[in-house]
Amino acid sequence: MSDFKWRHFRGEIILGCVRWYCKYGISYRDLEEMMLERGLKIDHSTINRWVLEYAVELDKRIRRYLRPANGSYRINETYIKVKGKWKYLYRAVDSDGQTIDFMLSAKRNRQAAKCFFRKVIQSQHAVAPYAMTVDKNPAYPIAFEQSQDRGLIPKGCKLRQIRYLNNIVVQDHRFIKRLVKPGMGFGSFWTAKNTLAGFEVMNMIRKGQVRGVPKGDILGQARFVSSVFGLA
Repeated sequence: MSDFKWRHFRGEIILGCVRWYCKYGISYRDLEEMMLERGLKIDHSTINRWVLEYAVELDKRIRRYLRPANGSYRINETYIKVKGKWKYLYRAVDSDGQTIDFMLSAKRNRQAAKCFFRKVIQSQHAVAPYAMTVDKNPAYPIAFEQSQDRGLIPKGCKLRQIRYLNNIVVQDHRFIKRLVKPGMGFGSFWTAKNTLAGFEVMNMIRKGQVRGVPKGDILGQARFVSSVFGLA
């Protein structure tokens, strides 16, 4: 069955809107006007529903196409406003700047850190880490030790709390923050989680993490997104 059955617009148009919103830092109303210039009357709320549905699906489908990350993890959190309150977006990249995984959390504590360690290590394109570099958050050492005791993190892996080594992930946050800004925050945790998945996945594609689709190949990236949904 087509992923776009019963939709009023073709799959190419829907995916185009999802790609543009999740990549270029524009508002839904800006995208509505851009579509109107092309002769398509699409309400901004419709585009919003498309993003919430297909961004998560795109995140699931591209994982097996990503190039393997290396074993030097750089982990950090950034703040995301949801319904007027600050939440925490945990993010991990490797020493080459490739995104490994991400997780939106309501809290910044030991349990959240343990959940993120598990999610990162179980990512399809992750390899067993030999080092994890984190910030000075006191929850990390406890979560790391408990995760090692349970066999989740290899015993030979080292935890490093060295600020300058984490600059690479801190700098990478700005690409996601730039996309969040036009939306003026999120109305619910679910909306934030789904939308951020789209931002992250398009950032991975932009950085050239997909095998056979290099950084800077804009047309190739667009074709790849269409191909994972079965569109020519």
